[in-house]
Amino acid sequence: MESLSMVGLRLSLKQRYFLLLCVAVGAIIAYQLTRHRLEGRRMSRVEGLRANSSQFTLEGEPFRILGGSIHYFRVPRAYWEDRLLKMKACGLNTLTTYVPWNMHEPERGAFHFEDQLDLEAYLRLAGSLGLWVILRPGPYICAEWDLGGLPSWLLRDPNMKLRTTYPRFTDAVNSFFNQLIKKVVPHQYSEGGPIIAVQVENEYGSYAKDGQYMPFIKEALLSRGITELLLTSDNKEGLKHGGVKGALETINFQKLNMNDIQYLDGIQPHKPKMVMEYWSGWFDLWGDLHHVYTAEDMVDVVTEILKLDMSINLYVFHGGTNFGFMSGASAVGMPAPKPMVTSYDYDAPLSEAGDYTAKYHLLRNVFSRYHAHPLPELPSHQERRAHQPVVIQQHLSLWDSLHLTDKPLKSERPVNMENLPVNNNNGQSYGYTLYETSITSEGTLNSKNNIRDRALVFVAKHFVGVLDYKTQELSLPDGKGKRILSLMVENCGRVNYGNTLDEQRKGLVGDIELNKRPLRDFIIRSLDMKPGFVNSLETSGHWMSMRQRPTFPSFFQARLYVNSPPKDTFIKLPGWSKGVVFINGKNLGRYWSIGPQQTLYVPGPWLHRGDNQVQYFCLLYTRYFYQSPFSTRDLSPRLSSVCYETTYLKKTCLPFMSL
Repeated sequence: MESLSMVGLRLSLKQRYFLLLCVAVGAIIAYQLTRHRLEGRRMSRVEGLRANSSQFTLEGEPFRILGGSIHYFRVPRAYWEDRLLKMKACGLNTLTTYVPWNMHEPERGAFHFEDQLDLEAYLRLAGSLGLWVILRPGPYICAEWDLGGLPSWLLRDPNMKLRTTYPRFTDAVNSFFNQLIKKVVPHQYSEGGPIIAVQVENEYGSYAKDGQYMPFIKEALLSRGITELLLTSDNKEGLKHGGVKGALETINFQKLNMNDIQYLDGIQPHKPKMVMEYWSGWFDLWGDLHHVYTAEDMVDVVTEILKLDMSINLYVFHGGTNFGFMSGASAVGMPAPKPMVTSYDYDAPLSEAGDYTAKYHLLRNVFSRYHAHPLPELPSHQERRAHQPVVIQQHLSLWDSLHLTDKPLKSERPVNMENLPVNNNNGQSYGYTLYETSITSEGTLNSKNNIRDRALVFVAKHFVGVLDYKTQELSLPDGKGKRILSLMVENCGRVNYGNTLDEQRKGLVGDIELNKRPLRDFIIRSLDMKPGFVNSLETSGHWMSMRQRPTFPSFFQARLYVNSPPKDTFIKLPGWSKGVVFINGKNLGRYWSIGPQQTLYVPGPWLHRGDNQVQYFCLLYTRYFYQSPFSTRDLSPRLSSVCYETTYLKKTCLPFMSL
């Protein structure tokens, strides 16, 4: 009996070894098959995108780029596939995307390429769906994005010269490209990936401060393994200074002008012509009207471009959202910068929330003529859900939340936010900065135009007025003894285009005077509203019931109960003035009653079943407004130029709704 047991054990061990051997052999065979398939795929790719004649060629065959821009960093990751499938169903064959340096390297040397910023996953997804990719890695991207995508810590250097061969700028670019390009190289066409072209910087002809800069960027790409076709992108005027030898020049416009096309043809004859940015709409600025570019006008121009045998990229096909504080500002043709709204709807063919528009359907009809086979079926429409108005339950004064912020800085003079000793000495990038000092007299406060961009002024925590680019003087009230003067300065967004990039430091950038004497001895607090701070508010012991009248600025807190699988919705704040909304700790973006934007997009994937935390940071005194639940028939899917008047009633709510 004992010997039989030993035999059984030996057989069991032999069986295990045999199974392990089978698994190992199987793994080797699978690896070899996969390697051969990949090698076969690469071997079949002999010649990528070329621009050696009047038409693009791909594998030696004529190829027309029918492209559209969708930025992965403006679309919740859960919706990447939905948006790209809708792009393909419209008849487009190429995706273009920027790469935002300031998101991928928010602090010097700290790189992020995961979750929402997983560029490689985005490229793999595009390839798996049969879309080619034109990558626009910057380092400057414009994109109506804060500082054109450049990280604000660059401005800690008082001598910084952005977009030039200034050594401290090129050192930073090289460090970023060392991380970025190694992730991009495996996704090139020659490696079996979807990238068929790479853009060298962006619209440099409109900046053109350094003749050696574009060759530097080109070499930075080539030396790190970029082998696909290189492109540049400029408007007609920029074409005069924005090119670099070895890169095909492309043009940007909205209205077709044959003189511009002839100019492009003249500077590079016998080359394919492409509109790298055909502007399908336009961006909006706070306080202005919503921009609308009619579907009929757009399609007429697209049709003419295609008749001219040109390639095209729609900027943008789908805009998405400038979540958080990432929207830029415009200074073109203005006495002072004007900040851009949170929505990047852009009046694009796909709306901010991914809805089909009249532009989409008309474009699909046009592009279908350039395909030998019927276009894919339209992906289903994303569901929306309206919710009951959310009743505010508690409020927390800003002054009672300051103990949750980083240790304040004591400084004789004001310090701009980028040079504050916070975030591992990378400074403060976004949000608000609180400057406080003592005063002993009344008089006239003069900003000397050193406020960037907008300051709420308080004396002994009582609001006395606003200082900004237009209003630079303010009378302070009389009072007894020493009082605290507080200036809460808001960074409304850095300019993203033009010649003033080097001047985009925020906060107090110089002296503030009281009765013509500069103020001194400041205590400075960073209020960048990062998730850690916002989440810590929950545990603050200073929340108060709405029965007690709030002071401002204040945080307001409520719960949104979702009793079914979450769907997209929008939040509307009639009667509230200006601030920021957070859902489950995520920053939806800025709200401002001056419009044109009247709603904030709430992606369904950012909600969950059950209670969802809603927090609203409100800057100014608000007369509360109550309204009964919204219904979908009352709502418009587009932005509005109508501003809501404030009304005082006893109950406070944040209406949630669907579009």
